[in-house]
Amino acid sequence: MSLSTLILVLAILCFGVFVVSRQRSLSLARAIGGQAQLNSLPMYYGMMAAIWCLFPALLVIFVWTIFDGYLIETMVIQSLPESERQISAAELGLLINSVENLASNPSALTGNETPVMIDAANRLADLNRISDWSKAVVVLLVAMIFGAGAWLKVHPELRARNFVEKIFRSLLLASSSLAILVTVGIVLSVLFESLRFFQVIPVTDFVFGLHWSPQTAIHADQVGGSGSFGAVPLFAGTLLISAIAMLVAVPSGLMAAIYLSEYADRRVRAIIKPVLEVLAGIPTVVYGFFAALTVAPALRDFLESIGIAGASSESALAAGAVMGVMIIPMVSSLSDDVINAVPNSLRDGSYGLGATKSETIKKVVIPAALPGIVGGILLAVSRAIGETMIVVMAAGLAANLTANPLESVTTVTVQIVTLLVGDQEFDSPKTLAAFALGLVLFLVTLTLNFIALHVVKKYREQYE
Repeated sequence: MSLSTLILVLAILCFGVFVVSRQRSLSLARAIGGQAQLNSLPMYYGMMAAIWCLFPALLVIFVWTIFDGYLIETMVIQSLPESERQISAAELGLLINSVENLASNPSALTGNETPVMIDAANRLADLNRISDWSKAVVVLLVAMIFGAGAWLKVHPELRARNFVEKIFRSLLLASSSLAILVTVGIVLSVLFESLRFFQVIPVTDFVFGLHWSPQTAIHADQVGGSGSFGAVPLFAGTLLISAIAMLVAVPSGLMAAIYLSEYADRRVRAIIKPVLEVLAGIPTVVYGFFAALTVAPALRDFLESIGIAGASSESALAAGAVMGVMIIPMVSSLSDDVINAVPNSLRDGSYGLGATKSETIKKVVIPAALPGIVGGILLAVSRAIGETMIVVMAAGLAANLTANPLESVTTVTVQIVTLLVGDQEFDSPKTLAAFALGLVLFLVTLTLNFIALHVVKKYREQYE
């Protein structure tokens, strides 16, 4: 029995346990004077029994899945002839991998299989089949035993609601803890690899270096002998493209939000808002194609027509402008929601004092909504800093230290992708540099969040 079928059968069994346990509580209630005599609602008795049916069975599936593959592989290895078991660990791993592929797809015979491999594949398939059916029998047996025990425990004085709420609180706590643990794991993994990088490359060279060339040198006269890891050009390129994107996205998005929330009537809003948010559903690679094939050539031709020569076909301006268009829906949608959340009493008070609509928006609505607007803008900044495809296709990979938006630049995220593409050795400075760049991005995001919290706290104290 496959795992998906087993889960489906287990779900049906749990639903049956829920129904019969709920019905048992109703039957007991009728015998003692009605449902009001129960400690909890009948639904909670059913949920309690279903939980007892489900969770032990899932635990068995989890434990079985962890040890199943190792035990079966060990049994297959033990069944091999002595001569096959004496080979090296790498050769044995390759043999087991071939046996697993043959067992999962017996029809894919190439003619190069030895009798030992065929026998081992047949034994592996048999063991997998026995394991699957044994797991199904044990899981369903455990579910029925615990479900029947929970059904027998149903009585009017049982605090079923307290049990169910405790289980759900524990699940919510586990979910929150999982998110925290995953975040901590990501940070620690990036931090440890970054420390390995900084053991080879000094921190000062990385943070303040003006030349980025992570390729390992072939000749002794090349830069640094083992590459140059000055990340300032990457930081400058990231800031330049993000600044251009924000100059496009923030005014456009904020003005669109003000118009939709304060000036547009219901019919216009119902048309414009969905059309504007369609931009958020376009894949970033499509924006990259648009930037590389349309915006960048058009921008270069326009600059040449007005006498500005030397504009690169891959420029920060083209990438930043298209990225800003991509971010407009995020800024406008978040700002629109925040502006609509401002109480109408503030607007009415402003109108009562004789202010015009534009004065009310400038002096009352926008300041009251400023914390949310700032939060939306910072989210948009994070989105711009983390964008990769548009930069790769429209701004290039050249790590140039320049403030000229008409030249080709690159960003931190693009270099992370470039460094980790293909087969890499995770003990070389070239590969470890990607983790150092990731650590920098994490610190930048942390700083932005700290600033956002400070701004939000300041204005909340003023307007609440």
